Amino acid sequence: MNVAVTAVGSGIGQSILKALQNTEYEVIGINSEPLGVGLYAARKSYLGLYANDPNFVDKLIEICAKENCRVILPGHDYELVPLSKNIEKFKKNGVLPIVSDPKVVEICRDKLETANFLKNNNFPSPRTYKLEDYSFELDFPVILKQKKGGHASIGMFLVNDRSEFDKRASSVDASNYVVQEYIDGEEYTCGTVSFENHCIGTILMKREIRFGYTEKAFVVKDERLSNFVEKAINTLKPFGPCNVQLRLRDSVPYIFEINARCSGTTSSRALAGFNEPKMMCDYILKGVRNPTYKIKEIVILRYLKDIVVSYKKIEEMTSTGHVQNKRIKL
Repeated sequence: MNVAVTAVGSGIGQSILKALQNTEYEVIGINSEPLGVGLYAARKSYLGLYANDPNFVDKLIEICAKENCRVILPGHDYELVPLSKNIEKFKKNGVLPIVSDPKVVEICRDKLETANFLKNNNFPSPRTYKLEDYSFELDFPVILKQKKGGHASIGMFLVNDRSEFDKRASSVDASNYVVQEYIDGEEYTCGTVSFENHCIGTILMKREIRFGYTEKAFVVKDERLSNFVEKAINTLKPFGPCNVQLRLRDSVPYIFEINARCSGTTSSRALAGFNEPKMMCDYILKGVRNPTYKIKEIVILRYLKDIVVSYKKIEEMTSTGHVQNKRIKL
């Protein structure tokens, strides 16, 4: 059964591809640039379009029709909005993108909307303010981060005093930045899967970060924390995988980010027994509504891996927009 995965040049897209490599699902890789590494690891791959291209959706439908894909798993944040807004168009063409409705996507992609959602539903979260309206309500240190469009800690700053704050604030677009309370404590990345407005499972991973990415992940079991995350997800009601990031302060979990998509650690979660892309494919393509999984408490040390691609293969992708490969394990 073929499954389309977009943005296979991104960390998220590659992670989805890796999670599906040892399953019955064959990944058709799609990426907007010819040097995306996942294009040369999937059995078949296509050049797609950027998410802001007016033909982005039509191109995906065309590829899915050619390869008989009934499911699309998005590998980049920027793709969520056009996918979400065109769910009905995809369905009419026999394809289902694994994406939440536009309201949920907007809550998750906007840090201020995320904070308001959490506050309005009584979930502990860092106090968050628009940078352009900020009047120093918080003690230092504070976090400066993009309101929309940020990823992997790019453009995020931990600010320790007023002088540093003024310097950073003057160098960014204040209309697209928020000031957030800094929560000092252990950080968790939590994977969830939801369908039919219900969270069907959660995995918890303590993590160590380097350059905005999880470098070391420690899978743990904590019923209280899992219940907390599931309650938040059941209130939000996303569709598919959703990633909750939080920190513990004085044993209280503070959610500071929710991503309505798979994560860069999706493949790590699959190694621990919680395979989000497979569960969604099983649900859509096989009708499995009560997936079974067994989470293993393990430590995952992440590293880079090189793959070799010939110039001829890249030229073929650039000129024809399509290649076939021998499978390469990422």
